[in-house]
Order: sequence, then C-alpha cells, then structure tokens
Amino acid sequence: MLPKTKIIASTLSFRLSLRVIAALAVLLMVALLIMFYYSRKAVREEARQKAEQTLEMTVQRIDNILLDIEQATGNVYWKVTAHINEPDMLRKYARMLVEENEHITACTVALEPGFYDGAKQDFYAFYVRKDSTHVVARKLPSKKPYHKQSWYVHAMETGLPSWTDALTVSTPGFEPIISFCLPLYQGERKVGVLATDVALSLLSKIVQEVKATPNSFSTLLGKDGSVIVFPDSTVLSMDAIPLAKEEHNVLLEETVQAMVAGETGHKQVSLEGVDYYAFYKPFVCAPVLGRSPMDLGWSVCVALPEDDILSSDRQLNYTVLLIAVIGLLLMLLLCRWFIHHQLLPLRMLSRSAQRIAEGHYDESIPISPHQDEVGRLQNHFKQMQQSLAIRMEEMNHLSETLQERGEVLQATYKQAQAASNMKTNFLYNMSNQMVSPVKTIFDDVMMLSSNYDVMTDEEATQLTDEVELNGNRITAMLNQLIVDSQIDKAIEQ
Repeated sequence: MLPKTKIIASTLSFRLSLRVIAALAVLLMVALLIMFYYSRKAVREEARQKAEQTLEMTVQRIDNILLDIEQATGNVYWKVTAHINEPDMLRKYARMLVEENEHITACTVALEPGFYDGAKQDFYAFYVRKDSTHVVARKLPSKKPYHKQSWYVHAMETGLPSWTDALTVSTPGFEPIISFCLPLYQGERKVGVLATDVALSLLSKIVQEVKATPNSFSTLLGKDGSVIVFPDSTVLSMDAIPLAKEEHNVLLEETVQAMVAGETGHKQVSLEGVDYYAFYKPFVCAPVLGRSPMDLGWSVCVALPEDDILSSDRQLNYTVLLIAVIGLLLMLLLCRWFIHHQLLPLRMLSRSAQRIAEGHYDESIPISPHQDEVGRLQNHFKQMQQSLAIRMEEMNHLSETLQERGEVLQATYKQAQAASNMKTNFLYNMSNQMVSPVKTIFDDVMMLSSNYDVMTDEEATQLTDEVELNGNRITAMLNQLIVDSQIDKAIEQ
C-alpha cells in the first residue's frame, strides 16, 4: 500500500473529510450544471437581444448615411433644376455637393440626348469625382450610352427618387458604388438624372464600426442579391447567392436566399470554419418629413461569432469552476481541521486503550465536559477503565491470596509426602522386623507338626515357647502400628 493510501486509510478525520467533500462536490456539480444550462440560455438570449439592437443600430446608421446623402442631394437638386440650361453652373453645384459631403464620392449629371444641341444621337453628361487629394470634374464620353443604363432608365421611367443596388464601374480607379438618383425636370418634362454615388468600401467601413462583439460584422444585400456592405471589399457588388453556392454551405445559401426574399429571422451558419449566429431583417427607410417613401428591397444582417457570444459565459464558467475548486479545497482543509479537533478525544481514547491493553490499568482519562456522543463515550470509557482497574485490583488480591494458599498447600503436601514416606519406611521396617518372627513361628509350627510324635516334651515346650515369644513380638509391633496410625489421624484432623 502506498504511503498516501496508508495515511488516508489510517486517518479517520481525513476519510470523513473526503466523504463530506465528495458529497458537497456532487451537490455543487449538480448546481453548477443547472447554473451553466440556464446561464448558457441567458447568454444566448442576451446575444439575441444584443444582435437585434445591433441590427437596428446598423439599419439606423446606414439609413442616417442615406438620409444625409438624400438631404444633401435634395438641397442641390433645386439649384441644378433652376440652372438646368447652364452647364457651368451644373458642374459648380455638383462639385460643391461632392466637396461638402464626406459620404459622397462622386456626382453625375446626365441629360437627355440633344438637350442642348438638338442632336438625338448624343447626350450631355458629366461627373464630379472626389480624388484622394482634390475634386475633378469630367465630361462623360459619348461612347458610353448612360441613357441606357439601369440607374438612368429606372429614374426616368418612375420619375421618383430611388437608390440603386450595387453597381460595378468599369472605369479604372472607380470602386463599386450605390447611387441615389433624382430625375431632373424642366417644367413637366423629365430631362435627365442627378445621381450621387457612395463607395461601397466607405459605406462598409462606416457600418463595420458598429459591432455587437469584437469579431462580429454586418452585411447589406441589395434586392438583386448584390453585396453592398461586407468586411471583405473584394466581394462588394458581387452576387451573394453564387458566392454562397461556391462555399457549398447549405445554411449559408438558405440565409442569403431568406435575406433576398425579405424575411426576418436568424440562422446558425459557418464561414471559413467559424460558427456564426446570423440575424437578418429587411432594410426599411425611416419615415422622415419631406422624405419620399422608398421600398429599396434591401436586407441587412449582423453575424455574431459563437465564440464571442459564449466567451463571457466560458470565462464566467471557468471563474466559477476555479472558485468552486478553491472553495472545495478550503472546505476540505476546514473539515479536516474541524473533524481532527472533534476526534482528539477518540485519539486519546485509542492511546489509552492501547496502554490498557499493555497492562497499564491505572491510565488517567480526563472527564469530558461535552455531552455529545464523543463526550459520553469518553466518560463511559473512563468509568469502564475505573471499573476494570478495581476488578484487576481485586483479581490481583485474589491471586495473591491463592498464591499464599498454594504455598501453604504445597508445604502441607510436602509434609504429607514426607509423612507418607516415613510411613512407607516404617511399614517397610516393620515388615522386615516381622518377617523373621513369622518365619521362626512357621518353622517351629512345621517342626512341631512333622516331628511331634518323636519329639520330647522339653523340645515341644521349647518350640511352643519360641512360637509364643515371636507371637508376642508381632503383636507388640502391630499395637505400635495402630498407635502410630491413630496419632497421624489426629494430626491430620
């Protein structure tokens, strides 16, 4: 058996402490599991609420940018309309619009073909672009028929303000954009379109500044599925549905399709090996006084990494587990100390029992002032020790008495044995002394019986006297034996 195992096996306080801690650990683990379950549920609910708040903030942030651009464009719109026949003034107002608004990257004024010169094959259009250091204005080349492009056609057909989905500009140095288009009127006739552009990278940068968690991100899809806002600028203006299919991710594809369909909800998706909770809803422009109602058909999404959502919960769990382990260790030490202190009388009784087993019956055991089981056991043990000491004292006294009586008996036995030996010797001597007279009597009687006829009277008388003499000797010896026997009997009594 290992030393540690021996210590555990031989120490009652340690074993009791371990059992108490084991029971507490089981109860604590059950409580922690229940707490972890409900804390995980609460964290997910908190993450859902935070995602919804972030989603709403993202919508508001995007809408604020759009509204800022709409108002800035609307402020210039009336001046452009008033000077529709003055190209220089149009460029001036367009430049002013780009310079004074940080969100606008370019402004385009496109008029109907032949608006100035009456030539139906040509149209007048120019754009003002914000470069890295200054604003430049250029006339759009006539080889690009802007009057046939979607943003121009849609504005001219509806005659209403509108936002385009993501557009890819083929001109080198131009980023993907979205455009706010306002149809230009001359009287009741639509004569062109005023379009302000916002770079998708700029819009994405502004939107991504709003984060629910450190690694979360937002995305905005157009009604045609084009990517308007995304952290990776390389996918801006690209179609999100083919991109999702390329990932071979069914949940991601379903999420994109649900966003394009204008649904509200959330799904768990995986991107590049990272699990996200994606919360999405349709993008709705806030109703503002003087703002034209627009149904853009866009959908906004906020994706929160599962690790970000559960990181605080995991940290809390680790902290709780650490506190639980430290608490159990402290509880073990306290239980060990408390039980060790409570079992001190038992250890004292154990040592006393060992001393008593070794023959020290006068072992001193104090009276316990406690009335619990251990205290009563100590007091009863003291009573037992006292009773055992009295019994052992009586047994010692009895043993001494028996020993004294044994010595007396042994001495008496020796005396009796000596007397017996004396009797034996006496009888032996008596027997030896009686043999000769008896033999003489026998010989004389045999001689008388065999020679009586031929024997004289004197010879017969002589033989008779010898028989009588020997008979008297034998009688005297027997009388002496009887007297000695009576004396011995009297001594024994």
